Amino acid sequence: MAVSRISSKNKKKIEASNRYDASKIVVLEGLEAVRKRPAMYIGNTDEMGLHQILYEIIDNAIDEALAGYCDKISVVLNKDGSVTVSDNGRGIPVDIHKQTGKSALETVMCTLHAGGKFSKEVYKVSGGLHGIGMSCTNALSEWMETRVMKDGKIYRQKYKRGVPVTPVEVIGKSKDTGTIQTFKPDPTIFSVTEYNAKTILTKLRQQAYLTPKVEFSFRDNRKSPSYEYKLFFEGGIKAYVQYLTLEDESISSIFYMKGEQDGVLVEVALRYIDDVDTEVLAFTNNIFNSEGGTHLIGFKTALTKCINDYGTKQELLRKEDRLTGEDVQEGLVAVVSVKVPNPQFEGQTKIKLNNPEVAGVVKGLVSRFLKQWLEEHPQEGKGIVEKCILSAKARRAAKAARLAVIRKGAFEGGSLPGKLADCSSRDPEISELFIVEGISAGGSTKQGRNRATQAVLPLLGKPINTEKHRIDKVLANEKLRDLIVALGCGIGDQFDIKKLRYHKIIIMTDADVDGSHIATLLLTFFYRKLRPIIENGYLYLALPPLYRIEVSSNEIYWAQNDEEREKIVEKLKKEKKKIKTIQRYKGLGEMDANQLWETTMNPKVRVLKRITIEDAEEADKIFNMLMGTQVVPRKRFIQSYAKYAELDI
Repeated sequence: MAVSRISSKNKKKIEASNRYDASKIVVLEGLEAVRKRPAMYIGNTDEMGLHQILYEIIDNAIDEALAGYCDKISVVLNKDGSVTVSDNGRGIPVDIHKQTGKSALETVMCTLHAGGKFSKEVYKVSGGLHGIGMSCTNALSEWMETRVMKDGKIYRQKYKRGVPVTPVEVIGKSKDTGTIQTFKPDPTIFSVTEYNAKTILTKLRQQAYLTPKVEFSFRDNRKSPSYEYKLFFEGGIKAYVQYLTLEDESISSIFYMKGEQDGVLVEVALRYIDDVDTEVLAFTNNIFNSEGGTHLIGFKTALTKCINDYGTKQELLRKEDRLTGEDVQEGLVAVVSVKVPNPQFEGQTKIKLNNPEVAGVVKGLVSRFLKQWLEEHPQEGKGIVEKCILSAKARRAAKAARLAVIRKGAFEGGSLPGKLADCSSRDPEISELFIVEGISAGGSTKQGRNRATQAVLPLLGKPINTEKHRIDKVLANEKLRDLIVALGCGIGDQFDIKKLRYHKIIIMTDADVDGSHIATLLLTFFYRKLRPIIENGYLYLALPPLYRIEVSSNEIYWAQNDEEREKIVEKLKKEKKKIKTIQRYKGLGEMDANQLWETTMNPKVRVLKRITIEDAEEADKIFNMLMGTQVVPRKRFIQSYAKYAELDI
């Protein structure tokens, strides 16, 4: 038997490499820590993180506004990919900081945990907590430039990836005060460096409602001509709820309250609409908390108790039939905004408020004001309670329907829908489900697929509009019920993402009006009823080609759209090749199994579009406008866009 031996020289090397002493401790200077582990500070380095470094700068300007020193904030997307944020606040201090011996401007821009948010003499409330917002943006930018108008002068300092490349210098005179920050995201850090104008506009609109005395402006100079948006809403969050419910049929007017207790300022606006969904937006010190927190807990507790107490007192509700939180939130649109002196958040991106004392303050104030409002608005109070009672009945019916679907999935012989051609793989990570429109397309897809990993579920006709139906009605629809059973993850309170049978769910419809309609209905269904599937990145749209361009039986080109077709045709003409035929496909059923595989199903060549929450939300809003119960928004849309319609006769 051979025995391997280690030389004494190599043994010493191994011992040295395994030794854990002071030499193994790495000290990251300046902002190196941010560049080394950016996700720790901004969540991730994709589109979300890209926008977060912009929000850090905007939020600093908003803190100046909350302190009463700023009433104008501007955001400009520049042609070179950089962004400029300016405000007319006091301007970042530029004098020498005693502790660092450097200008205060350089200190806050280049040092973690340095800023004015630690002193309540500067900011009573603020979104910034840790003094890392601006320095994070600086560290993760290819370059950044800060200009400060203060004391009649204009000061400037430039940075490269968080390191100063110029001193703080005076470059001119100015009677104004404020700060101008310009930065360009570092492409070596971010996988995406192009800002989404709509996302930024949404952020600024929120802030304009939350700070009604401040004017926000936004310009996208990447496009020509560029347009400037001015956002100024004197009505505050009451106007925000008005905006959110503009296209909906209301059950109540807008309830609004503002109160302060123990140093916590609470503002709430809400309205009930004739809908089955809930939209509650929560903010702390103007920072949007996507996962809510203690202020939302206090609000929901107060709302449930007040409506139950009012319904019982007015003899609209029996004590034994008390409403749940789920019942009273159906059709609710609300904005909950709190100002907290010492907020505690979950993570640097501040997705959730964790201050336990805030729950009690919000609960007490909302209870007092809402109880009074319900008593002063008896007709609206009655309408709200009646809607909540209807919601409770639907919830019980939905529970029974969900259990019926689950029993069917569990006990009827494996009970996958008969129309489903399943794949042999039982590994969700490599399994795909194609949701296909029509019998003929379903047949071709089944024949052309890879049976090991690709399953096919044909949809015969259109599913119902889940926008306006509760879950019991959804589960009564055969098409959607079959889809839910095929997915295997349940729905509603029985939903479990871990049981999802496919990690690629691909909607594949025809490139015509009916196909677009079915795709929109399915997107709305997933967004409203199976949202975690989208949030986990499991939902896709197939993008089958629209054109087949044949030069010969051995030379065929496929084009996704008219523009791509023109490019291919132009290229072939330059090469002096004669085009035999150009075929336009109106439906997937016109392709045979081989063509479907080659163009739309083969993972090596196909084009898929991953659906994000933003995509589904936009589809949902458009569908609600075009197919909902409100006629006026649909009429307005048709009048505005009819001239752009292309008729395919």
